[in-house]
Amino acid sequence: MELSVLLFLTVLIGLLLLLARDHPKAYGCLPPGPQPLPFLGNLMQMDRKGLLQSFLKIREKYGDVFTVYLGPRPVVMLCGTETIREALVDRADAFSGRGKIAAIDSVFQEYGVIFANGERWKALRRFSLTTMRDFGMGKRSVEERIQEEAQCLVEELRNTKGTLQDPTFFFHAITANIICSIVFGERFSYQDPKFLRLLDLLFQSFALVSSFSSQLFELFPGFLKYFPGSHRQVTKNLQEIIIFIEQRVEKHRETLDSTAPRDYIDAFLIRMDKVRLDKTDPNTEFNQRNLIITVLSLFSAGTETSSTTLRNGFLLLLKYPHITEKVQKEIERVIGSHRAPTLNDRANMPYTDAVIHEIQRSSDIFPIGVPHIVTKDTHFRGYIIPKGTEVFPILNSTLNDPHYFKKPNTFNPDHFLDTNGALKKNDAFMPFSTGKRVCLGESIARAELFLFFTTILQNFTVATDKAPEDIDLTPMECGVGKLPPPYKIRFLPRLSN
Repeated sequence: MELSVLLFLTVLIGLLLLLARDHPKAYGCLPPGPQPLPFLGNLMQMDRKGLLQSFLKIREKYGDVFTVYLGPRPVVMLCGTETIREALVDRADAFSGRGKIAAIDSVFQEYGVIFANGERWKALRRFSLTTMRDFGMGKRSVEERIQEEAQCLVEELRNTKGTLQDPTFFFHAITANIICSIVFGERFSYQDPKFLRLLDLLFQSFALVSSFSSQLFELFPGFLKYFPGSHRQVTKNLQEIIIFIEQRVEKHRETLDSTAPRDYIDAFLIRMDKVRLDKTDPNTEFNQRNLIITVLSLFSAGTETSSTTLRNGFLLLLKYPHITEKVQKEIERVIGSHRAPTLNDRANMPYTDAVIHEIQRSSDIFPIGVPHIVTKDTHFRGYIIPKGTEVFPILNSTLNDPHYFKKPNTFNPDHFLDTNGALKKNDAFMPFSTGKRVCLGESIARAELFLFFTTILQNFTVATDKAPEDIDLTPMECGVGKLPPPYKIRFLPRLSN
């Protein structure tokens, strides 16, 4: 062996031993987990099927609270309904920090309502909740906006004349238009080229963030950011959406009437002007950067969560036509065919509501949850989690908790029905997460799912070219998000309509 190679190996081994000696001991108070390697962390324990399956396998050995090293950094995993509720609800303040998703961090950089922390997050969340509620209760309520969009969709689906369609575009368009009406003050035509481009960018980005390459990037972002990969395409896509948002903000600024805000952007601009004139808060969070990234956050999250759930839902309805038939019978009994569904109908339609709940449970849109961080040194379950440590609440472990769902691997609306056929609450049902970081658009999403599902099934029978037993439910991607496989569906007008 050449002397230079020998020296190199000696230095390398020495560095590895040094890291092995110092690194894990710094976190000796963390919950147990597999022994990490220097720099590589627990890479050797990662399953080729992705992070979720890796974490679930490690859980079998270490229990509901354990530590995994994603590359060189430790992350505490929380599994099971009781564990996640104890952390995010009972210890809400300590676990209320927001961690990063590596593939999109270069764009968000802790700005905006979803990925902000500290006072920035508190100020933006308070403002966003109040503003979205105000515009949901203004001249046109959220319910009315959804009902109008649902009727636009019905006309669009009638134009397909029962031919096989990929439903992705339709479901993206209707959910995007709801959040657009609140944020931008307008809905877009399904033929608008800019709107179509935005939808494509969102779909691409969500799929890429959930891909295996992005999961690998999550382990070594500091190193892999210098190389080509899906993270670069995600950044490029999101930057293009930001340009669109910036143009919309500029148009709003040019036509702003501070006495009559039209939408979320107007309300934010008015608050920016007020803070600037008052000069009371030199460190205000109401600035251009937070406005742009918050709008991006609301637009992307408000579109992807509901549209992906709808795609999953109709695939499941194709797979289980007897369930679809029971939903349509309930629609006929409660609503009929001559008026549009309303949110008041939900209370009288427990089976339909249970089916939608089971679709959300089965869809498991964010299986590993959006990362949290602890805001202070935190005693939890006999361990000490140091301030700033990342925490992953594994929502898949609650939505599939066998203590709360008798047959978690089976699609069964009875999971949400009591013996009298009434809808029952289930503490393990947390598709929007829980605690202080619960999705701020939860009420809008729940309204969308009920009104879109019932309106479509009131007007159409759904079918496909495959037998139910041949329909594959295997996800296309399962990383940060879980995406259903592509499929084709027919929307056949019902004879009663």
